[in-house]
This record gives sequence, C-alpha cells and structure tokens, in this order.
Amino acid sequence: MTEFREQGSGTPLVLLHGISSGAASWHKQMALDGYRVLAWDMPGYGDSPALAVERANAGDYADALAAMLDRAGVWQAVIVGHSLGALVACAFAAKFPQRVLHMVLADAAQGYGQAAPEQREQIWRSREQQIALGGEILAQTRAASLLRPGARPEDIATVAAGMRRLRAEGYLAAAWMLAHDDIHGWLKPWRGKFEVWCGAQDAITQPERVAGLAVRYAMPFITIPQAGHASYLDNDAFFNQQLLRINEEVRDECTN
Repeated sequence: MTEFREQGSGTPLVLLHGISSGAASWHKQMALDGYRVLAWDMPGYGDSPALAVERANAGDYADALAAMLDRAGVWQAVIVGHSLGALVACAFAAKFPQRVLHMVLADAAQGYGQAAPEQREQIWRSREQQIALGGEILAQTRAASLLRPGARPEDIATVAAGMRRLRAEGYLAAAWMLAHDDIHGWLKPWRGKFEVWCGAQDAITQPERVAGLAVRYAMPFITIPQAGHASYLDNDAFFNQQLLRINEEVRDECTN
C-alpha cells in the first residue's frame, strides 16, 4: 500500500511530487485552510512499496493512486501534479475522470514518449547514471538547480533532503516512465478543465515549453513569479493563494 501524509479537513487536495522528491517536500501546502491535504509518496518513494509492474507507465501509477485514495476514503479530489507528478495526474484524469474535481499541472514534465529512440535512451541512461552516484551526490550537485537563483537555504535543504531519501528502484522506475511515456497520450481523452502553472525561473521545465502545453489545449497558464522548478517552495505564498482560489471555485460549482 502506498503511503501518504495527511492534514486538515475540507475539499480533498492531492499533491503529486516529481522524480527527485517525495511527499515531505509539500510541507508548505499541508495546512491550507478548507482542504484535506494528502501528499502522496509515489510507489518506490518514501515508505511506499515499488510497483510490481516492470516498465510501468503513468497509468500504472494512476492505478496505485486510485487505490490509495480508496483507502483514504476519498472519491473526488483536486489533483496537483508537479513535474513528473503532472504526467501521473494526467493519467489519473484519463483513467478516472469522474474522480477529478480540478487539475493543476505545475512545472510539468511531459515525457519523451514521442521523441526519437536515441533521445529516449539518452534520457533513461542519464537518469540511471545519476542515481548510481547516490542520493547524497545528487543532493550536493542538483538541489539548488531546482530552485530560483538566490533561493532560501531552507528550501535548498528541503530539496536536498528529498534527494537523499531517494530509493534507486523507485527513481529508476519513474525515470523509465519519464523517458518512454507521453503526457499528450493521457490528455487527449480528458474532457475536463485543467490549469498549467510554471515558475518564471524554472530551468528544468522551461516556462515557454510548459506554456505551450496550455496553448495546445486552450487552458489557462499562470506564471509563478520569483520561482524556479520547485515553485511550490520558492513562492509558496503565490502557489497557495492559487490553490485557495481553486477551492472557492470548486465549492461554487458544487453549490450551483
């Protein structure tokens, strides 16, 4: 059974982390007023067991998420996917559309499933080499790059701590999904609304490429100022303000 952190009461808000992170990285979002917040550790992350499926795609992770929500007694939720979590969010929306109240794709990793085979192989091998060095080396060399220039030391420490906790089997399975799956294969059948957000200084999933996702599907795009890739840490005040707005909109829709 996959594990999650939970706090609060109200509209269920499910937070899906990226490839180098985990549930603990969402600590600035856990106490949002009006939300029951559930921060998920993907299979192979934190204390969550790895998927039994070899070479899993985002749909396999979505099935695991659905099982976690069943266990938590959550039928419908606002889903926020950050980075690789955006790919999982889209797969969940495609497979379980009736369970999504609203969806946010933040600093979205879109996958390389449509790329040339040699590029997919290069992406996969580079991630394989990264985790072979170990989480400590990743933390020392890459943590700051996920945040804006001049980021707060405590935010760099949060990212670094997540990297130190990485488990090779979970990271490699997620890296395979990143290299071989594609977000558009999951978004095309989705008929609901979603929003696309990106940190203005995101050097990992560049704002112009993330904005292209919103343009392609004619969905709203929001730039998060003074924020890098881990935008929910860099500018948590702005990020959380947007989440509170969504909760108001969801409640209005439910009462009308």
